[in-house]
Amino acid sequence: MKRTPPLRRPLRRLLIANRGEIAVRIIRACHELGITAVAVYSDVDRDALHVQLADEAYPLGPAAPRESYLCQEKILGVAQRAHVDAVHPGYGFFAENADFAAAVETAGCCWVGPAPHVIRTLGAKTAARQLAQQAHVPIVPGTTTPLRTAAEAATAAATIGYPVLLKATAGGGGKGMRTVANTDDLARAFALAQGEASSAFGNGDLYVEKLIVAPHHVEVQILADHNGHVVHLGERECSVQRRHQKVIEETPSPFLTPATRAAMTTAAVRLAQVAGYTNAGTVEFLVDAEQHFYFLEVNTRLQVEHPITELVTGLDLVQLQLRIAAGDALPFTQADIVARGHALECRICAEDPAHHFAPSPGTIAGLREPAGPGVRWESGVAAGYTIPMEYDPLLGKLCTWAATRDAAIARMQRALHELQVHGTTTNTGMLTAILRHPDFRAGQYATDFLTRYGDALLAATSVAAPEDVWLAAGIAGALAIASTDDQRPAKSRWRTTARQEGVQRGPVV
Repeated sequence: MKRTPPLRRPLRRLLIANRGEIAVRIIRACHELGITAVAVYSDVDRDALHVQLADEAYPLGPAAPRESYLCQEKILGVAQRAHVDAVHPGYGFFAENADFAAAVETAGCCWVGPAPHVIRTLGAKTAARQLAQQAHVPIVPGTTTPLRTAAEAATAAATIGYPVLLKATAGGGGKGMRTVANTDDLARAFALAQGEASSAFGNGDLYVEKLIVAPHHVEVQILADHNGHVVHLGERECSVQRRHQKVIEETPSPFLTPATRAAMTTAAVRLAQVAGYTNAGTVEFLVDAEQHFYFLEVNTRLQVEHPITELVTGLDLVQLQLRIAAGDALPFTQADIVARGHALECRICAEDPAHHFAPSPGTIAGLREPAGPGVRWESGVAAGYTIPMEYDPLLGKLCTWAATRDAAIARMQRALHELQVHGTTTNTGMLTAILRHPDFRAGQYATDFLTRYGDALLAATSVAAPEDVWLAAGIAGALAIASTDDQRPAKSRWRTTARQEGVQRGPVV
């Protein structure tokens, strides 16, 4: 594929078109590089941490994503008013939207990510499967062109053999996906998947592939510059999932053999080269019990779980993204990259596992963050913050590193015990139960892990503190916030250095 030429211009002002912990992460990278960080915020995020840490912050309006973080006109309007050089999408929202990436470039800004035409090709699952075949990367048996009728799907499924998966060509996150066990179930499943895909993505096209029973979900982190240099930074095991959403990730995978690891990472690099890929991305694979691996998709963005790769490699992926976007060549070769030790990430969410993982919004009355050797806490919240209903319930990412996997798990258990969030229910108890499970400890778990053991894990989940202790802590935290608020300016409950549009503040120094 045609490779976009390098920009070769300095980035002085960056707009972060996102919110929460990933916006905070990007802002920190900007400040270390001397780049002015420009944030955006919806009405409910006015006092959010990413707004407070940014050098400038601009309002987007109502909380609903379509009226704020997913409103292209508003985001581009801020880019123009703030005179930014570049836009970083983070993950989610516009991160894999080729049309938005093209609009950013048309507006004269640098897009921090792969070129729009690459996003468009790899974002179409059937086109990505064709590209994988071209790169001689094994794919799950199935179709490589969209299926528009149930009859077409039935013909393909009969050839592949049941059970099969119906999947949206523009899909993600499990939307527009249905498992079909036999021909009698196909017509209804096709209609349901097509309707869900149309609603979620504005595109009802589906394709069908063979169902790999209880596979491992393993992804390879890649980096590519504008000179055609592509490297991988190892793999991440992402098989602890609930409804196709990752819960715990680790690197390296405890399941892969050295031979499989070498073949898979080589395949990921080859696919990126054929695609003309630039910047950071992830090539995702399914791996069966016999270590056969199959291409799944390419995530054309930074992943939620990128910190664990940073922990084992010592590299800053966000800074590298910014340098590549500015036209810099990769400062190392594949031989220079050495992964050391083991790292895990637990996604801390405001949700109640005991009630079908229902979202648990509320005001954080108190927050004790874990710390100590080998612990990394990435979050966009603080005490006093009100968790909105409109967005993903992710509060933060708790990561640990140690020389061995057992030590990294023990460190994670200690860090989960230290973490306390008062005022809302979180999934920390469930995460602790997963870490204690013998199959997880042995590294012998696949994507069906939570389906098989979910009820037992819920039963094993212990309450972190007696109810009266939690209640007392919540009241004390609320009183502390209230007393502090009395001494703060009316415009904000936070001490801040950010310059918000329409809010009078002193100069940033």
